Amino acid sequence: MDWGPGLAGVVILGYLLGSLPFGLWLVKATRGVDIRRYGSGNIGTTNVLRVAGPRVAAAVLLADAAKGWLPVVVARAAGLGEPAAVLAGVAAMAGHSWSIWLRGKGGKGVATGLGVLLGLDARVALAAFAVWIGVVALSRYSSLGSMSAAVSVPLWMLLWHAPTAHLVFGGVAALVVLVRHRANIGRLLRGEELPITLKIDPRGD
Repeated sequence: MDWGPGLAGVVILGYLLGSLPFGLWLVKATRGVDIRRYGSGNIGTTNVLRVAGPRVAAAVLLADAAKGWLPVVVARAAGLGEPAAVLAGVAAMAGHSWSIWLRGKGGKGVATGLGVLLGLDARVALAAFAVWIGVVALSRYSSLGSMSAAVSVPLWMLLWHAPTAHLVFGGVAALVVLVRHRANIGRLLRGEELPITLKIDPRGD
């Protein structure tokens, strides 16, 4: 792996792209409200679905995933190798979770992590997404689905003999997602977590 300016460039690109808070901006543009004041207070797809509906949520999902996918593609196109692609993806997740636009705050990193996985190994991304769908269908809790999907990532990678760099990403990504869901874990244990089906109309507040 080249530890020169090219690596620094894709890592910085990953962080800056990851920092873009599309959930905040798109809900503000379409509904005129600060999504952080409603529902779970998160800027991610699930809370956007509650507050702004499925079309805006789909746009946020695609934008957040693209933030993770693009740095991986750029790192590979620059010939920097898989470790550099992984570092660029981790930087994108870090940017999303600790955004410079939000003074070090941010989302949970799930959609951005999915985008990184799509760039690294689409099979693992689709398998993890299937885990999310299954867990959410049974529990109605997006947070539980997200954590289950994240934990499954390194397991799928082991099953398909992924490169070491990918395995490292799987472990780091799972840890980031679990850490970012600390509050959700507490709410799940207390029976206070918001289900994915809950709808909130900020105009009625």
